[in-house]
Amino acid sequence: MNVKEYMQQLGKAARKASRLLARADTRQKNDALIAIADAIVRDQDKLLAANRRDLDAARLAGLDAAMLDRLTLSANGVLAMADGLRQIAALPDPVGEVSEMAYRPSGIQLGKMRVPLGVVGIIYEARPNVTADAAGLCLKSGNATILRGGSEAFHSNQAIAACVHEGLNAAGLPAEAVQVLETTDRAAVGELIAMPEYVDVIVPRGGKGLIARISSEARVPVIKHLDGNCHVYIDDTANPDKAFSIALNAKTHRYGTCNTMETLLVHTAFAEFILPRLAEAYWEKSVELRGCERARAILGDQVKTATDDDWASEYLAPILAVKVVKDIDEAIEHINHWGSHHTDAIVSEDYGRARRFLREVDSASVMVNASTRFADGFEYGLGAEIGISTDKIHARGPVGLTGLTSQKWIVLGDGQIRQ
Repeated sequence: MNVKEYMQQLGKAARKASRLLARADTRQKNDALIAIADAIVRDQDKLLAANRRDLDAARLAGLDAAMLDRLTLSANGVLAMADGLRQIAALPDPVGEVSEMAYRPSGIQLGKMRVPLGVVGIIYEARPNVTADAAGLCLKSGNATILRGGSEAFHSNQAIAACVHEGLNAAGLPAEAVQVLETTDRAAVGELIAMPEYVDVIVPRGGKGLIARISSEARVPVIKHLDGNCHVYIDDTANPDKAFSIALNAKTHRYGTCNTMETLLVHTAFAEFILPRLAEAYWEKSVELRGCERARAILGDQVKTATDDDWASEYLAPILAVKVVKDIDEAIEHINHWGSHHTDAIVSEDYGRARRFLREVDSASVMVNASTRFADGFEYGLGAEIGISTDKIHARGPVGLTGLTSQKWIVLGDGQIRQ
């Protein structure tokens, strides 16, 4: 069987499974999620062994530190996958939810019902936890899914898929509800994104190049974000201790994630006070700083000169761009011009400025006095996330259960006819 035939077979099976899932009740879906979580905890050693195989191959292939970080599964990471599935099971089931019911003058009753999207194709690099998160979210929202993980995580993904299929079987649901590709042939991606007869939406998760390719070539709607060029702006009204801890955490908690701060903006009236303290903390963690002229005047030649490329960069590395701005207007203008509309934060004790920042920064998540690292489905109480969207239509920000559903109009009548 060639790749095209293989993908067509998966697509047909997914479409059939999606119709069975759409009528599965909440108890059945939750039973599957709990069974998958139990299997993952039981098979922790198998999952970690499979992940070590992937990591060994990735190091030999020369993958960079950011990719290795995303690829790595720890014992705590395995438990977090299981916990995420249990959280999804505990969430309200959005499928079948009816809202906005109202009577019309004709006597009909009109409202909306929440329904699954159908079949969700997910393409991702590294991050084997996505296999469990995506399976769980699609299952609870009544969607079948076709998962195409990166070749660098092949063994990890197949080990997790075995747990998923065990859980589906235990709950009496079709194994085809979650299909993890068993080929690493890149041609499979091209086929997956060109099957509108079988796939209703594509969610790409990975590097900017992958997502740009999917967005340009897909014949299926795409939920996406290209990159995470996130900012923290420290206002001159900021609490110094809050500013320090937020700016440090937003950059150094993890370097290889899309919600990591890549540019720090500081009000000119606060810069001389806070920047030296922050710079020392960054340098202790081996973070390279690239700054504007005013930042370099405060911190010295140890800070490299920032260029336009730095303001536009998602480093995914221990590198930070630093700019001193004259006020909140310049900060907002910089973010809206250079940012990726992912996640941006202000540190301020001024209520009016905080409200302005929330209104005027054009990003999927906008925060006041909190680290950008909170822009995450798990932290938002979604159980997990299928991805983060910077689009403005259908879903924006972390995409959880509701983002994997749509609404259709429903009409209840009692024999009414159009006059």
